[in-house]
Amino acid sequence: MLDFTGQTVVVTGSTRGIGKETAKLFLERGASVYITGTSEKPDPEVMDELSAIGNASFLTADFSSEVGIQDFINKLKEFSRIDVLVNNAGINILNPLESITDEEYTKVLSVNLHAPVKISRYLAGFMSNQGYGRIVNVASIWSVITRPKRGAYTISKNAIIGLTQTLGIELASSGVLVNAISPGFTLTELTKTTNTKDQIKDISNNIPIKRLADPKEMGHVILFLSSKENSYMTGQNLVVDGGFTNV
Repeated sequence: MLDFTGQTVVVTGSTRGIGKETAKLFLERGASVYITGTSEKPDPEVMDELSAIGNASFLTADFSSEVGIQDFINKLKEFSRIDVLVNNAGINILNPLESITDEEYTKVLSVNLHAPVKISRYLAGFMSNQGYGRIVNVASIWSVITRPKRGAYTISKNAIIGLTQTLGIELASSGVLVNAISPGFTLTELTKTTNTKDQIKDISNNIPIKRLADPKEMGHVILFLSSKENSYMTGQNLVVDGGFTNV
């Protein structure tokens, strides 16, 4: 089993879904994990669940504005060490590109792109100075394919792959590896509440594996990319979608 004992891990957007399940996996393997959410105070139930597993802490992170992004980076500046960053926080506003407002477009790019870029920019020097680090960017299958109404989201996730590729080669010689994962359809709380059982069945039928992913399955890939066992892969995007984008 991958071992993160003694490591400090930051997982953004981790109060639910893939982020939360990933945080739990890190905790089970000995890491001290900082989870983030937009609220001023953490959900007691979430923190009780995570703290029962290991050393979990909460950081407020509102990436919808430049001020919020910088406030979060200022919090990271208080850390003496950060071994792993998982840029997982993201939003999606469904609207045709011709109809999306400037406010909607700016918000999607702020959360999905500007925050990961600026946080990674800071941690690039931080991790290089400590001689070790892993950054994992959570992109999406909509970084390699797209559908109507996903223009802003697809733009942001395509750019995340560009960030991953460039930062991966820039930091490769310093002991810092940067990779991305592009999840396919995943059975998160949000998926369950925004789709009926019949809709989920229809989605499953279009996936070669014939089911949606469990969030933990994405978490296991993120853990490998974040681990010392990943010692030679950098600047890559792993599409984890049950074969959906190959159909």
